[in-house]
Amino acid sequence: MESLSSSLKKKATEQHYRAEVMIAGEQLRLRLHDGKLIKDRRFHLRTYPNCFVAKELTDWLVEHKDAPDRETAIRLMQKLMDHYIIHHVCDEHSDYKDAKLLYRFRKDDGTFPLSKDVKVFLRGQSLYEKLVSVEESILKVREENSVKYQRTFLGSEMIDWLIQEGEVENRQEAVELGRALLEHGIIQHVSNRHHFFDSDILYHFWINFRRRRRLTELLNENSARALSESPDSPFCLRKLNPEPGNTSFLSVQTSKEIKVVSAVRRSSITSLSGNSNAYFSAPPTLVFPPVAECNPKSVLKRPVTTEELLSPGAPYVKKTLTIVGDAVGWGFVVRGGRPCHIQAVDPGGPAAAAGMKVCQFVFSVNGVYVLHLDYQTISSLIMTGPRTLVMEVMEAIE
Repeated sequence: MESLSSSLKKKATEQHYRAEVMIAGEQLRLRLHDGKLIKDRRFHLRTYPNCFVAKELTDWLVEHKDAPDRETAIRLMQKLMDHYIIHHVCDEHSDYKDAKLLYRFRKDDGTFPLSKDVKVFLRGQSLYEKLVSVEESILKVREENSVKYQRTFLGSEMIDWLIQEGEVENRQEAVELGRALLEHGIIQHVSNRHHFFDSDILYHFWINFRRRRRLTELLNENSARALSESPDSPFCLRKLNPEPGNTSFLSVQTSKEIKVVSAVRRSSITSLSGNSNAYFSAPPTLVFPPVAECNPKSVLKRPVTTEELLSPGAPYVKKTLTIVGDAVGWGFVVRGGRPCHIQAVDPGGPAAAAGMKVCQFVFSVNGVYVLHLDYQTISSLIMTGPRTLVMEVMEAIE
């Protein structure tokens, strides 16, 4: 069985990052159209359709917490320029300037380059949307070597589906398509060891096209791999305004280790790095500090069952929390299962501001009852929802 070479892995990772930039750029474009920042504008007796003012966009990004400061906002927009997502309306500036200059998304003026790589990306996106929209999808959560993977399929299973849906004419054409998708970082062998084959090898969509991207994810190209290998969890611990000599806090990982993570500015985020089945994702810049391991303990004093929470007269009160995520997440950690509990809360994050506390039990997420679910499923439910998170929690009566 052919193994992936290091050069091919590198190429796939680079293409994957490029795809993430395109998705984040398109999500931003749609938001700006909705917010009326993109519109026809006149300058020197000439009308420029579908454009935005750079300074206004910088204001908007900071105001909507898509960037922690103007400097970061400028860096983010430069990323989009470097990847041919946006450009100056007259192409007189190759860099993004925080000034009263007009820029435009290339998709709004037909100048977005439809290269071979982009065409493969669009094909992969079309297939993904088709697969997740059907009731009996071949995409499933599967386990291999005691690790659960999202959006998985067998190679032969995908080939059967492509032929059945008329996407390809024969199995050879399907294999070639699968290989192109893998080389462009859209799909991946779950252990990143093999190329695409017509076999029972397990693959998954490396890209979740429907996940809402945080623009700050784009600031570190090296983060693309680590981000995608986690199952889209929005949970992270953060620390604001770190003080010298007191710049670390504890974060818990599913491998049942505790890592000491250095605190960083709001323009970056700590990475709970490690093996590929870590259930934390770190949306923006990843930092890999020295690791100190030990055996962590749940914050719960004793196990609590769902039956106990729901029994009449139980010493628990239900509370509704509305949490508006910022540029780096919601700021809490959930653990356990059936029921899940809040393991940690960033004291400077949105969750703490909304009243979230450790040891609370998660009752519902955006109106969906979740006491019977594990934290991986709850994670996925949150990530596919809106930035404003409505959670019902159950808290012990003191």
